[in-house]
Amino acid sequence: MISLQLAGENALILYLSPEISAQHLMQLQYLAQQIRTLVADQLQDIVPSYASLLIVFKPEHSGILALQAMLQQQLALGCSEITQQSQRITLPVYYHTAWDLGQVAQNSGLSAAEVIELHQARDYRVYAIGFAPGFAYLGELDSRLSTPRLVSPRPAVPKGAVAIADRQTAVYPAASPGGWNILGLCPTPLFQAENAGTAKPLMPFRVGDQVRFQSISRDEFLALGGELPQELR
Repeated sequence: MISLQLAGENALILYLSPEISAQHLMQLQYLAQQIRTLVADQLQDIVPSYASLLIVFKPEHSGILALQAMLQQQLALGCSEITQQSQRITLPVYYHTAWDLGQVAQNSGLSAAEVIELHQARDYRVYAIGFAPGFAYLGELDSRLSTPRLVSPRPAVPKGAVAIADRQTAVYPAASPGGWNILGLCPTPLFQAENAGTAKPLMPFRVGDQVRFQSISRDEFLALGGELPQELR
């Protein structure tokens, strides 16, 4: 059931279900598509998350309550339809024990090779993009790899760090502080600001897409344009 609530003078937030699932995510993608069609002239932005959509209207919109009532009625008619097509992206990873791979293996009772095998053995859904441009929250991780965040976050995580926390995995698009457990490095650029205003995408994925990881060697990492942090040089 759709719940559409006020989120400010020019914003609404749509909740579909408290349960996080691929099916609900695809429904949210469909609803976002419908909203763009219904209020295209008044829409400023739509921000998707795990189980919600933040709908932001232009300041000169015709009235937030009228928009709320109209969308509630129109969206309820077709919320079960799924038309959004997702794409599948493969991201290469140079796995390395320089960071947390060994600790994750020890905590899970697995070998480092088994951790790597499990991490790249399934497709992950892009549930949300946030924290930083190009940072995709991917789920769900195999339960055997579930690992809590670091007690003390690192002041600097290298660009391209592939990491896990709880039942999620992600790739850091740029160097930044971070508290996730690092398994390796990805050479693929995840946010390209220079593409703004062009036909080229800013990011290789969007919410709803599927991501799979593929192990590569050090030489392959470098050949793909990857940059080794100081501790691996």
